[in-house]
Amino acid sequence: MLRPDALELIKKNRSNFAQIEEFSRRPKSFLKHLDHSGVDRAVLINYVAPEVIGFTSGVNQFVADYVKEDPARLISCGGLHPRHSPHLQADLEQILRLKIRLIKIHPPHQLLFPNDYLNGVKELELIYRAAERNGIPVMFHTGTSIFAGARNRFGDPIHVDDVAVDFPRLKIILAHGGRPLWMDTSFFLLRRHANVFLDISGIPPKSLLRYFPRLDEIAGQTLFGTDWPGPGVPDIKKNLADFRALPLPEENKEKILSHTALRIWPS
Repeated sequence: MLRPDALELIKKNRSNFAQIEEFSRRPKSFLKHLDHSGVDRAVLINYVAPEVIGFTSGVNQFVADYVKEDPARLISCGGLHPRHSPHLQADLEQILRLKIRLIKIHPPHQLLFPNDYLNGVKELELIYRAAERNGIPVMFHTGTSIFAGARNRFGDPIHVDDVAVDFPRLKIILAHGGRPLWMDTSFFLLRRHANVFLDISGIPPKSLLRYFPRLDEIAGQTLFGTDWPGPGVPDIKKNLADFRALPLPEENKEKILSHTALRIWPS
């Protein structure tokens, strides 16, 4: 599905791209890679963004089939897009039928604000209400994107504040913590809303405490991630090792590595 320019960016400076293609075809191979990397469970991020990345709603069936190899270790993430869901109710029913366990909204790639339901995009409200009602968390990309065609003004996490207010029982995850421009905003949202969580994927671990110097205060709402095989994330195992080397209390490292994720996906 990938647009040629998006594919080239992902392949750039990545000598092991053939291995990534193999993992995409064969979940057993990917599970072995997780074992090698010291990772118990992985959330497999997918979303719908035909204009910028190329992904269509076909990602939902793909990831649902993929995680059948080991549903306990592989957690499915799918997506919906208001402009590309002419039959939104049917698409929501498919998400539920496929047992998708996370919905990803990518504002800079979907070219909308998370709170655009206040500006007439009622489909977003329907998505959030269905997710809230059925206990499905929603992840929002926050921060910038380097992919061609991305509109970074949509990445400011302050627009998620409305979502957290209007849908207080919805579990909301801020992917990437607004890096590299809006980390203070993300920190504020976590302190304000008990239903908002921070995902540190896409942040080099060695930069994490510079971005979030008060990370200890929100460790119970923070979950580890890598964003691999995205641009700038060469290796899962190294990312994990760099995180473990940070000068954080071991108790808080365990919250970020395991406990927060288990709050969101208990089984």
